[in-house]
Formats: sequence, C-alpha cells, structure tokens
Amino acid sequence: MTHYLSVYWDVDPVFFTLGSFKLGYYNLLFITGFAIGLFMVKGFFKRENIPPKIVESLTYTSFFAAVIGARLGHCFFYNPLHFLTHPVEIFMIWKGGLASHGGMIGLMIGVWIFVRKYGPRHGFNYMWLADRVAIPTILAAGCIRLGNLMNSEIYGVETSLPWGFIFARNGETLPKHPTQIYEALCYFAIFLLLLWLYRRFLPKLKTGVLLGLTFVFCFTARFVIEFIKNPQVEFEEGMKLDMGQWLSIPFILFGIGLTIWALKRGAPAMLPQKTKIQAAVHKENNRPGKKKRG
Repeated sequence: MTHYLSVYWDVDPVFFTLGSFKLGYYNLLFITGFAIGLFMVKGFFKRENIPPKIVESLTYTSFFAAVIGARLGHCFFYNPLHFLTHPVEIFMIWKGGLASHGGMIGLMIGVWIFVRKYGPRHGFNYMWLADRVAIPTILAAGCIRLGNLMNSEIYGVETSLPWGFIFARNGETLPKHPTQIYEALCYFAIFLLLLWLYRRFLPKLKTGVLLGLTFVFCFTARFVIEFIKNPQVEFEEGMKLDMGQWLSIPFILFGIGLTIWALKRGAPAMLPQKTKIQAAVHKENNRPGKKKRG
C-alpha cells in the first residue's frame, strides 16, 4: 500500500567522503552544536566581564566529559551485562551508542572540573556557570536529534498522520512518528525561551533558575515523547515506562526542586560589576607565580 501523505526517508547518513575518511551528518551536527555553544558562551562571558579566552578550555572539558558520560550512560543504563563482560567494547564509540542522560551527567561533571580551576580566579561559582552552559547545551541536544534523523534511528511507532516518515534504509514500509524531529523542535523552543530570559531578564534572574528550567522542560519533553517511540533495547518491550522515561524522572524532580529553591533563596544571576580598578587589582592578585602574603 502506498502512503501518499507520508515522507519517504532514504537519506545517506554520510555527509562527506574523502578516501577512507567519512564524515556523517550526525558527527557534523554534533560538532556544530558545540561550536555554536563556544560562540555563545564567549558572548555571555564578555557581557559579564569574564575573560572570553578561557571558554576554549571550558569547551574541551565539557565536550570530552559529555561524550564520556554519554557513552558510559549507554553502556550501563541500557546494556550493563554485555559491557561488563566485554569491557573493551566500551571504548568502541565509533560503533554508536550514546545516552543523553549520561551525557548530561558527564557535562555537569565537566563544568564542575572547570569551575574548580577558573571559578575562584574570576569570581564565579558552579551554579552561575551551569546556568549559562545550559542554554547552548539544549541547542546542541536539538542538533544531535537531527543527526539521529539523518541516521534513520530512534524513531517512533506507526502513525497515520500526514507527516509520518517511512525510514526506507531500515526496511520500513509503513510511516512512523519522526520523534527525532519532535524532540529537536522541543529543544529548540526551550533554547529560545532560555536565551530570551537571559538576554531580557538577567538583572532580575536568580542563579539556578535557567538550569532548573532546562531540566524540567527538556526531560519532560523527553518523557512524553518516549510514549510513541519504539523500544531502544529488548528489555524495554512490555514496560509501561521505558528506560529513557525512568531516567528522566529524577532530572525532572531535581529541576523542579532547583527552580523553587532558586526563586526563593538563589543569589542574583548577574555577577556584581567590577570597577576597572577592582578588576586590575583582582587580576594582579591572581597572577600566576605571584606570592601571597600572610
């Protein structure tokens, strides 16, 4: 039966080939998301008088932490017995398998490592930075979901809606929910909301609000969309809630708690503005190799 109102999806996941080197759309979109994040966080730092040059260190730290966390999350959230008995395969990241929940945990750890090194020197704490990193992170998450679309993976159950996708590369003949697009649109909408709040209301915001809202909106969207997704692994079949939903619940609850706490007790989101003299003194006091008195 021909589904005239469906989208026949048979896109080659490889964007560029040079000899034996292949660059996939997924990899390209993954890198693009982080590159945009680098540009955005530099703008945030410049606005609040933090040296933009340290953002490169933040990018490398957060990138590797997120990838490691996403890989470990996939291995131990979705197939722990296999990877515990075949530990070498944990490092075979080129075979695929990244979990967004693990990636978020890894990213938060990466931010913590960065803050320990640079925070005291420049006058910001963990929550201050996490608020700002959350904005481009949700944009990158949307880019990654588009990468999943290009790979014809992580899609939904059968649908009669006119925008259903027939994922021909996987041998599908019936239209399925393009849940990758649903998630990407949700993430892009959340990104625009967070960016609007930051740009318009920063002087009135409390530290922790942006991060809290990110957890609530992002993982609520993920929780709801999972109801129309195909099971990712065999053990999810027959479960009322799949693994992605169970993992989303703690993030949602944490986000709600963090947002409430931030609104009631959070410090001002914007760092106190330093005068030029204060900034010069602070820079001199934290100069590498300078001996401190006392």
